[in-house]
Amino acid sequence: MNFKNFKLNLSNKNKDLIPQILTVLFIVLVFIYFAINAQSNMGNRGISFGFGFLSQESSFDITFSLIDYDGSHSYARAFLVGLLNTILVSAIGIFFATILGVTIGISRLSQNYLVSKTAEWYVEIFRNIPLILQIFFWYFAALRALPLTIDSINFYDISFLNVKGWYVPKFIWTNFSLFIYSLIFALISIYFLSKYAKNQRNKYGKQIPTLYISIALLLGIPFLSFLIGGVSLSFEIPELSQLSQTVYVYKGGVSIIPELISLALALSMYTATFIAENVRAGILGVGKGQKEAAASIGLNTSQILKLVVMPQALRIIIPPTTNQYLNLTKNSSLAAAIAYPDLVLVFAGTAMMQTGRAIEIVSITMLTYLSISLLISMFMNWYNKKIAIKEK
Repeated sequence: MNFKNFKLNLSNKNKDLIPQILTVLFIVLVFIYFAINAQSNMGNRGISFGFGFLSQESSFDITFSLIDYDGSHSYARAFLVGLLNTILVSAIGIFFATILGVTIGISRLSQNYLVSKTAEWYVEIFRNIPLILQIFFWYFAALRALPLTIDSINFYDISFLNVKGWYVPKFIWTNFSLFIYSLIFALISIYFLSKYAKNQRNKYGKQIPTLYISIALLLGIPFLSFLIGGVSLSFEIPELSQLSQTVYVYKGGVSIIPELISLALALSMYTATFIAENVRAGILGVGKGQKEAAASIGLNTSQILKLVVMPQALRIIIPPTTNQYLNLTKNSSLAAAIAYPDLVLVFAGTAMMQTGRAIEIVSITMLTYLSISLLISMFMNWYNKKIAIKEK
């Protein structure tokens, strides 16, 4: 063994580690300095530091909540309500932005002049208008122009849209847990089917119609839970009720408030423009020769897109799309502009004004957004590695 080379390599590693250790040490020292300084200033002003206020009664109501909440609940409960509302609008935004973005991105490369130009103008218009103005447009211009409750837009007598929101049927389940188990089993079955189909394609070149089988499994297995498992589903339809001579409200069903609708629309349509450009760049990044080679062996357009273009394009699409998911999640904090009760409005707004615990509440809010963003990044990085083309 050459000890001289070993010592040299060890010395080089130490040289690389020293700047990193010094950087981390500097950051820690800066943090400690500001923490001590803040604690000293708070002590001089007679302000105590702590998180005991989270167990105190909040004494304020929230207009929209996914869980039971009223003014008698604690600030911790109010925080949870705001967090769930933030996750809800972010998830809705990411879902529809992805679908719309992929559709627009592919449409921009269409040979049809009208389709490609429509997609191009969509991108140029919506990405160049500030997001806050788009939120204001949907909330103050589009949704405020809807009719009053008594003149609601009627969708087949089961759903109603008016200036106060969108009223949809409420699902009432029996043995809902069994339905969830059957759905999970169906998803696991689809996962193993896709692995089997991939193995058959790689080894023998055999194509298995996984799409149709997956749809059959996803619909068939949960359907069996209705037939033999005792699962049942009924609907509670919203009904118009007159409270006074001029006041009408809908009772029953589920009410989707206009703040949620306008925010989800604005976030989806704005973020979709950037995802569309990512998709277009990814597809254009695949060499023309790849497509020609695929066509020469008899693959049709959809097969070329699915089996040749997209697997390679995703390597280019995923990283910048991850950034857009993070931006959408953070941009959801603009909800405060239209009074949607998200984490910023409920916790960093109302709760902070009532308690005066600025440092604690802002710290919790920042840490929460950081945690959500890191979870999204971790998932997308895992997915990016999973779909990466591995050389054999």
